[in-house]
Amino acid sequence: MTHRLSDSSRRQFMERFACAYLGVRIASSAGPLHAATVSGPGGKAKSVICLYMRGGISHIDTFDPKPGRPEMAGVQAIKTSADGVQISEWFPRLAKQMHHVTLVRSMTSTLGIHEMGAYTAHTSHFMTPTIKHPGLGTWAVKLLGSQNKVLPGNVLINGSPQHPGSGYMESHLAPLPIVNPAAGLQNAAMGEGVTTGDFDRRTALAQAMGRRFVNHTPHRDVGAYLKIQQEAAALMKSEDLKVFDITRESEKTRDAYGGHLFGQGCLLARRLVESGVRFIEVEDDNNWDTHNDQVESMQNMTPTADQTMAALLDDLHQRGLLQSTLVMMISEFGRTPQINEATAGRGHHPGVFTWWLAGAGIKAGYVHGQSDEIAQRVADKPVTMPDFNATVAHAMGMDLAHVEHSPSGRPFTVADKGKVVMELFA
Repeated sequence: MTHRLSDSSRRQFMERFACAYLGVRIASSAGPLHAATVSGPGGKAKSVICLYMRGGISHIDTFDPKPGRPEMAGVQAIKTSADGVQISEWFPRLAKQMHHVTLVRSMTSTLGIHEMGAYTAHTSHFMTPTIKHPGLGTWAVKLLGSQNKVLPGNVLINGSPQHPGSGYMESHLAPLPIVNPAAGLQNAAMGEGVTTGDFDRRTALAQAMGRRFVNHTPHRDVGAYLKIQQEAAALMKSEDLKVFDITRESEKTRDAYGGHLFGQGCLLARRLVESGVRFIEVEDDNNWDTHNDQVESMQNMTPTADQTMAALLDDLHQRGLLQSTLVMMISEFGRTPQINEATAGRGHHPGVFTWWLAGAGIKAGYVHGQSDEIAQRVADKPVTMPDFNATVAHAMGMDLAHVEHSPSGRPFTVADKGKVVMELFA
């Protein structure tokens, strides 16, 4: 006869096994591991804006140039507002904001496939067929809660369908998707002819029916769906809906960010930060997968990215928001230093690449780690994706030892085995 263990029984078995054979004790789902919590600076980031450069942006052509090397294909390095720090000539506006930025030039990974690299960049875990892990924004809302009682704490602007979302966690922790940042929050207005009284009665009826179903269906996604209904109803009646309308910004501000999708998305992200949204990811609509015509492709794509990232950092700084907002730029991997003679492009290169951080207690005008003389390998201070995400989580004040369990009872922490890079903090 086969006996099936309940979730609690499985968890007890795992705890006893870990204690007896591994010498550690796993706490309950509500508590942390009995391990040392990282101390030191951190916890200053009330909000995070994640800039995701889809496709694998070239590091040697952007933030880790090698002046005078043939691998640069004639592209020049320029001085920046940070002493001794140079970046590519294709980022003249961002060069004036580099005194806010920490460049991590020693990022490294083993994942040279887009889907796998993107997954680990967002979750700190390897992609497996047995479980889907939550993104960093979901962890932030789960552990820290929402700052605004009405607005969602996790928002994804122009995101890819491959985004991991809430993974194994409750669905109401998934990011709210915004497809067109210039169009506001779609389907948020009451239907034509529907009065507030009508809306309230219908909402109450739907919730009452939902609660009966939840009581008879002990599955957390069912309860999460009811919570989504409640939150959506509250938002539809709230003045906070105005935050999604970027036309309320001055023409000067909108022009600074740019009328393209990435610029509009980052402007919306800044508005959401002002209203207390915890985590916002904006995906650039450029495709940085430059297998063909590297120089021409970069010339076409970099002007909008340069404009928007520079405008975002300057705007946050001028408004006094950069002290409490962490901006992070990530991608799946870098590109090969060598340009393919047949395609004139660069291939995938996870061995070394560059991500960056700015604001919220992070060092300003700093370069961490370095690649070798041709940007082929890490030469000093390697940083993995989980390390970087652990650093972001620490900057937000998350408990890195806190354990959450999947529905099957497996224990997970926010950045897996990632370690905080304390040298990045001021």
